[in-house]
Amino acid sequence: MNFRSLLELDARLSGQMRVAEKPGTLRFLAIFLAHSGDSWFWAAALILGWFISTSAWKQWEIVEFFGILGLAGVVLAIKFLVRRERPVGEWGGIYRNTDPNSFPSGHAARAFLIAVVAAPLAPTWLIFILWIWAPLVSLARVAMGVHYLSDVVAGAILGIIVGIIGLQIYPPMVTWLVGLIGFPLW
Repeated sequence: MNFRSLLELDARLSGQMRVAEKPGTLRFLAIFLAHSGDSWFWAAALILGWFISTSAWKQWEIVEFFGILGLAGVVLAIKFLVRRERPVGEWGGIYRNTDPNSFPSGHAARAFLIAVVAAPLAPTWLIFILWIWAPLVSLARVAMGVHYLSDVVAGAILGIIVGIIGLQIYPPMVTWLVGLIGFPLW
């Protein structure tokens, strides 16, 4: 099997998963899940959460915020190198207009990074929810026709790798931030 046949198989499988043009409950759920991984939503929620949460939550929020920020740079760099066009479709105009490239999926990468970073820092109930949510966000992006299946698989792998690396470097990062702003973060 050559690379072209793999891309054709990817497009065919992705098309079979698509619900963007089919009204109903499954489409509504896919839209909700597809948007739940938006970077602006997570950045705003983590910043707001930091101001109103306890110190235990602040640690998680800071690591998640900077992990998402670093991951965004990695995803954009790969997207500009690969330049794979998104699947044709109407839904997701904001994504199609601001970022016409689909590989890798930033939403899948972000969702899996969030779940990885939560594992050692968040309460068990939240870890459980996030590890269910991450694959659902990824599949919803395919179902809504803004990504191919391979885009979300690559995004998930990338998010897991960056999350693991981030967890290895977060203590020095926190020390640096405390020195930069001059007071403890939590």
